[in-house]
Amino acid sequence: MTFLDHFQPRCALFLDFDGTLVDIAAQPEAVVVPPGLVQILAGLQQVLGGALAVVSGRPIAQIDAFLAPLRLPVAGEHGAERRDSAGHTTLLPALPLQRVEAAAQALAREYPALRVETKRGSVALHYRQAPELEALCVNTLQAAVDDSPGLALLAGKTVAEAKPGNIGKGKAIEAFLHEPPFHGRVPLFVGDDVTDEAGFSVVQAQGGKGFKVGEGSTTAWHRLPSPAALRRDLEQALALHAGRGAE
Repeated sequence: MTFLDHFQPRCALFLDFDGTLVDIAAQPEAVVVPPGLVQILAGLQQVLGGALAVVSGRPIAQIDAFLAPLRLPVAGEHGAERRDSAGHTTLLPALPLQRVEAAAQALAREYPALRVETKRGSVALHYRQAPELEALCVNTLQAAVDDSPGLALLAGKTVAEAKPGNIGKGKAIEAFLHEPPFHGRVPLFVGDDVTDEAGFSVVQAQGGKGFKVGEGSTTAWHRLPSPAALRRDLEQALALHAGRGAE
């Protein structure tokens, strides 16, 4: 069965951003939101009675900037910050990141192709421009995380990120599913990276479906070949269900 077979107005739809809704770019700020995508998401939000959320490693402010003027429910920084459907934002407590940030910055000074991204609750070390440095980046951040109580290392696509160990996309999706308009709906989650695996497990444990975008091993029961394929399916879903709203 395809994504379109599973999409219904009584679903709750959760979408990752980079590598899922939009194609991955050389640098985080360089991603391009394709023409028409914001309008498609706005239309699907109406079809779903508001039960559409973005679940991303990016801060909420970045998601809002890319999708402006649309303001969706969003879980940012893997759930460290979350805005519900009523517009209320919850910020989980941040942990000290000094050791991790110092280690990442020192490595970036030695290897200029690396990029350090410091967020409110995490530090990400991007090595997309130097994939041969993967082991060095992961090992360096892991050592710093081991010296930082409460932190955990999350390894994604050409990025290693130190974050609080008690947050994750699965927990963020669970929180949404306890609230209106998501509560009581069949959840669908689409993601592309190892950081999305916990989300797949959560929705599938609750009778929903996970969709992995691209290649790689996964716990998701279904797969989409690319972000472009997902965007086509979302556009078709809107065309099929527009005007019907939640049944």
